[in-house]
Amino acid sequence: EALGAGFAALAIVNDVLLDGMRVVGDLFGRGEMQLPFVLQSAETMKTAVAYLEPHMEKLDDGGKGILVIGTVKGDVHDIGKNLVDIILTNNGYEVHNLGIKIGIGEMIEKAEEVEAHAIGMSGLLVKSTLIMRENLQELNDRGLAHVPVILGGAALTRSYVERDLREVYDGRLFYGKDAFEGLHTMDRLGAVRRGDQPDDPDWGVVPSESKVPARLSAQVAAQRSDEPVDVPERSPEVTLDVSLPTPPFFGSRVVKGIAIDDIAAYINETALFRNQWGFRPEGGESDDEFKERIRPVLRQQLAQAKAEGLLIPQVVYGYFPANADGDDLVIWTDAARTAEAARFTYPRQAKEPFLCIADFFRPRTMPDGTDGDVDVAAFHIVTMGEAISQRAQELFAADKYQDYLLVHGLGVEMAEALAELWHHRIREELGYADEDGPSLAGLFRQQYRGGRYSWGYPACPDLEDNETVSRLLEGERIGLVVNEDTGWQFQPEQTTSALICHHPRAKYFVAR
Repeated sequence: EALGAGFAALAIVNDVLLDGMRVVGDLFGRGEMQLPFVLQSAETMKTAVAYLEPHMEKLDDGGKGILVIGTVKGDVHDIGKNLVDIILTNNGYEVHNLGIKIGIGEMIEKAEEVEAHAIGMSGLLVKSTLIMRENLQELNDRGLAHVPVILGGAALTRSYVERDLREVYDGRLFYGKDAFEGLHTMDRLGAVRRGDQPDDPDWGVVPSESKVPARLSAQVAAQRSDEPVDVPERSPEVTLDVSLPTPPFFGSRVVKGIAIDDIAAYINETALFRNQWGFRPEGGESDDEFKERIRPVLRQQLAQAKAEGLLIPQVVYGYFPANADGDDLVIWTDAARTAEAARFTYPRQAKEPFLCIADFFRPRTMPDGTDGDVDVAAFHIVTMGEAISQRAQELFAADKYQDYLLVHGLGVEMAEALAELWHHRIREELGYADEDGPSLAGLFRQQYRGGRYSWGYPACPDLEDNETVSRLLEGERIGLVVNEDTGWQFQPEQTTSALICHHPRAKYFVAR
């Protein structure tokens, strides 16, 4: 009797902890609790449960439910997926986190092994949304549409998942805007599965045709238009009368020993404080007051990272003779255009202004049939090294969730800051940095001449081009690895590459 009473008491304590996390989730959903403090609560609960578990009866039913989750093949971004793992695990779910670059076969194998109640797929890149579509079709083909699927990631939208991808998947499909929406979906699936809540046939089912127009985005509608479009060879908005800069050299160079403080000066505090770290203004704070309050956290994180040698910035960059050839950008071995060193193919917009990245360079053959001048293309690859990613993984494995969030976010935004710094250096070397906007905040809004394009996004979606860039720049000199085994993404993780265009019309755009 005493033993039974003890187990009952421990179960009550565990339920109280779960109730506490539900309250935390509700507060977060209403914007009344910020993400770092949610993770603090999760850490506290994880520690408490670790003490309770050895004294509690073990259940073999997967607790509240079983989720298999992974970042899809070709994508190395894991912060969102890991947050889902943290929140669901601390709410009584059994989560099998398979990691990054996970193929659908591995997800299926694990889901069948553990008899998962749902599969979660995560990804940041636009290309990952195409992989998710293929994965859903594979689940159909293998007769596994009875398994609900939750999709999440920065490149997804609710309309794309709930309208377009639900037309692909024969089973139930849900959009996970954040970890807590994933939690609510799992809660509802569990309630229906246990018979605690009646099933709603319209929940998670492809909407009827009468509902489609209201949910169909303008982009999707444009893509589905059957009207013929006369696409020009070049965008009429991109003029050819732009002066060509003179590069300081042709070829590539390695740069090491860059001061951490110089890089930190280019940190986008909005992206770091709000997007990566999840802080929000409190009590009517202005944006300046909010940032002033969070900057001590940044200073502390930078000081600790420097003291422990976690940030090892390196750059490989260079300038190359180049010309456009239709939708292709041709990189020459020399200014005499003796031979091609590389060729990149970019998508062109199917509607006005019909932009394509290749348009930002002089064509090999001008409209009048004469030879075009040799243009110049700049490329860079920047990295913060492996140590910062390793530390983030160690913190996650040790259930130090808040520290994990802070360290991971710092690594991401320091890599972006280094890319911003080096783009400025390239503008200086090409002689047009004097056209920059007056403030650092303006640089984050592209207030400078030209543009910087990284692969994996709509204007330049082909991640395979990362390998070409690394070959051009000899990226192995700074320890970079990129190939099919890495999903065409760079290792170390906190690494980013870019093509730098000097043409004033070169700004962000979406090519569909």
